[in-house]
Amino acid sequence: MHSILITGCSSGIGYYCAKELHDAGFKVFATARKQEDVERLTVEGLRSAQLDLNDSNSIDEALEWVLSQTDGKLDALFNNGAYGQPGAVEDLSRDTLRKQFETNLFGTHELTCKVLKIMRKQNHGRIIQNSSVLGIITMQYRGAYNASKFALEGLTDTLRQELDGSNIHISLIEPGPIESQFRANAFSAFKKNIDRENSFHRDTYNAVEARLAKTNNDYSKDPFTLGPEAVYKALYHALTSLKPRPRYYVTTPTWLFGILKRLLPTCTLDWILNKVSKSETKQ
Repeated sequence: MHSILITGCSSGIGYYCAKELHDAGFKVFATARKQEDVERLTVEGLRSAQLDLNDSNSIDEALEWVLSQTDGKLDALFNNGAYGQPGAVEDLSRDTLRKQFETNLFGTHELTCKVLKIMRKQNHGRIIQNSSVLGIITMQYRGAYNASKFALEGLTDTLRQELDGSNIHISLIEPGPIESQFRANAFSAFKKNIDRENSFHRDTYNAVEARLAKTNNDYSKDPFTLGPEAVYKALYHALTSLKPRPRYYVTTPTWLFGILKRLLPTCTLDWILNKVSKSETKQ
C-alpha cells in the first residue's frame, strides 16, 4: 500500500483525489487548513489532520503525524493546497502579494524540502505539484496567482534536474478550468484585499462581480471546464507509472495555450489573451 500526503483536501481537486486514491488502496493522509474540514474528512473515513501552509509549526506537526503512522516513510506528496488572489497588478499591496506566495509557493516549498529528506533516506518517492495553465501563460487580473505558479514551475523544473538519478520523481500537473470552489474562494480574497472603489479598474471589477453573481459558480455552460476526475487521471499516472511525465496538461485550454506559447510571437499571444480576458468580463 503506497502512502501519500495531500494538501488542500477540503474541497475540489484535493478532496476528490483523496477519496479516489483511498478507494484505490492508497494509504491517504488528507490534510486541510481548517479544523472543521479535518473533522468532516475523518467522519468520511479518511485519515486527516490540520495543515496550514502559512504556518511552519503546522507543517511540522502534520508531517510528524503522518510519519508516526508510516514507520517514518512516505511514498508520495501531492502539493495541491493553493488559492487565487484576483486583482490588477497595480492594486496588489506588498502584503497581499506576500500572502499569495506564502500559501502557493513558500509553504509548498517548505513541505517539499522536509519530505525530500525522508525520500532521500528511503531512496524513492514521488512529488506531484498541482500548478495551472496560469503557470504557462498569463491573463489579466490574475497577476498574483500567475506569479506564484510561474515561480512554482521554475522551482519544480530546477528540482527535477537536481533529483536526476535519485529515484525520486517530480511532476507538474497543469490544469485549466476545473469544477471546484476555487472561483468562490478567489472572489472572497478579492473582496478582502482589493480596494475596488479607489482603483482605476473599478468598472471592470464591477462587471466581473456582476457576472460571478449571475453564474453563481455554475460550470454547466462552460464547455472547457472539466471535473476533478481529469486531474485525478493525471495524478494517478504520475504516482504509478514507471516513467512519470515531467508535465501533465489537463483541459483543452492548457493544451491550446501551451502550443500557442511555443509557436506565436509574444505580441500575438498577448493580443489573443487580452481578447479572452475581455470576453470573460463581458459574459
